[in-house]
Amino acid sequence: PQSHFNHGNEEYTSGNYQGAVEAYDKVIQLDPQFVDAYYNRGSVKHALGDTKGAITDYDKTIELDPQHAPAYYNRGSVKHVLGDTKGAEEDFAKAAELDPNLNATGQTRKPRRRR
Repeated sequence: PQSHFNHGNEEYTSGNYQGAVEAYDKVIQLDPQFVDAYYNRGSVKHALGDTKGAITDYDKTIELDPQHAPAYYNRGSVKHVLGDTKGAEEDFAKAAELDPNLNATGQTRKPRRRR
């Protein structure tokens, strides 16, 4: 799974979002517990305008790792775009609680390396 994950990150960085989604899909097929594959796929889906898909992937990231502050932050960003102000504020607050520096960095849809 790691090589597919790395490939997905390369595709994302190069702007080939569909290739990134396909690579992350393969990672998840091989290892359904690979948290950052869901997170990164959510980021790519957000970039593609697939807000429902992005939220689904961020939800799964949070289900697998409830301490994943960037997933809360990014899910909040998607909710904000969709006009769910209350939901966005709740996610931003949770992200800030888990990682007080996250909002200050302005990082939203950057691919993560596996921890």
